[in-house]
Amino acid sequence: MEPVFKNDAIVFGILCMILAVIFITSNSKNRFFKKFYTYVPALLLCYFIPGLFNWPLGLISGEQSQLYFVASRYLLPASLVLFCISIDFKGIINLGWKALIMFLTATVGIVIGAPIALWIGSLFFPEIKMAAEGEEIWRGLSTVAGSWIGGGANQTAMKEIYHCSDNLFSTFIIIDVVVANIWMGFLLYGAGISDKIDKMLKADNSAIEELKKKVENYRSKIAKIPSTTDVFVILGIGFGATAIAHFGADIISGHLQKFTAVLNEYNLNSLTSGFFWLIVIATTIGLALSFTGLRKYEGAGASRLGSVFIYILVATIGMKMNILEAFQNLHYFVIGLIWMAVHVSVLLLMAKIIKAPFFFVAVGSQANVGGAASAPVVASAFSTALAPVGVLLAVLGYALGTYGAIIATQLMQWINVG
Repeated sequence: MEPVFKNDAIVFGILCMILAVIFITSNSKNRFFKKFYTYVPALLLCYFIPGLFNWPLGLISGEQSQLYFVASRYLLPASLVLFCISIDFKGIINLGWKALIMFLTATVGIVIGAPIALWIGSLFFPEIKMAAEGEEIWRGLSTVAGSWIGGGANQTAMKEIYHCSDNLFSTFIIIDVVVANIWMGFLLYGAGISDKIDKMLKADNSAIEELKKKVENYRSKIAKIPSTTDVFVILGIGFGATAIAHFGADIISGHLQKFTAVLNEYNLNSLTSGFFWLIVIATTIGLALSFTGLRKYEGAGASRLGSVFIYILVATIGMKMNILEAFQNLHYFVIGLIWMAVHVSVLLLMAKIIKAPFFFVAVGSQANVGGAASAPVVASAFSTALAPVGVLLAVLGYALGTYGAIIATQLMQWINVG
């Protein structure tokens, strides 16, 4: 179905108006809205309402719009730099081993979830084992494994390694996006009730709260009304660093592409991704600037501008969601949901065992499933002070993506043959 509005200037205006209405109502003193936002986080609406404008309303199209590309390549790296300016790097390290354990558990949940989901799915839909050569479901699922553990580069690598057909690949891209976006919606909702979930998990979130308080205390100490000069300096820092990150990413990825064959042999193909290096360089610059005098611009609203960029990114992610397309391939969609359920169950079980706070569950999962584009979104739903944690874990996911996906695919092949 063709969208009503195809001009991205119009689409961007619609998204901004949606965000404005959400923020106005979420800060309203009206009794209805106060009650409503007690149960429904504003960030969740910033994500889901653009999806409704995509489908069923059909006013805009996430597939035809270039806004997500712009937001993820320009606004995301700039926001990471602005978030990192005030971060307490030592505080992130002090979050401890539970963050890493939950991230690795999320990876394991995806690896073992793949064959379990395929096995259960084959019981309900036995025809999936009868696909033609090159169209086997495990080939398509291998690309989802690459995406959910690493990112787009890992996903493409799995397509090439296991010779997934273009038609099958396009189908599983839809399943990947829809299932991952549904889960992200639950995470954003969970962020709003994280204290209740932490009590259920009997988790100790003192390290997280301490980091949030340290950053918030620092912000309040240096807070001031920003001048026009301050705003331009902040924009200069964010987009200047983004320019450097793009410049460096183009050089590094371009150089490494000469060694694609060697990198593929050692499953390091993600190193040729320009987006991978864009995120790494932007985050590194932001962390480096946190040790300089530019840190004072946090008081003029650096992270506030970063939050604006993140919310725009959330809206562009949301408008890509079209649940109707998933139901056109119901058996694949069901397998995707089972797979995600296994991933979530493994995560929650481990969180219960080690008493990890829900923040580690959410960010550990999203660093795998969503990658660097959405992990900081989920992290910042808890606090903007925590956004860099999501980025650092997502970068680790890129490194593990292909290895984990290959293990998952090998297990699926055994299930498919059996």
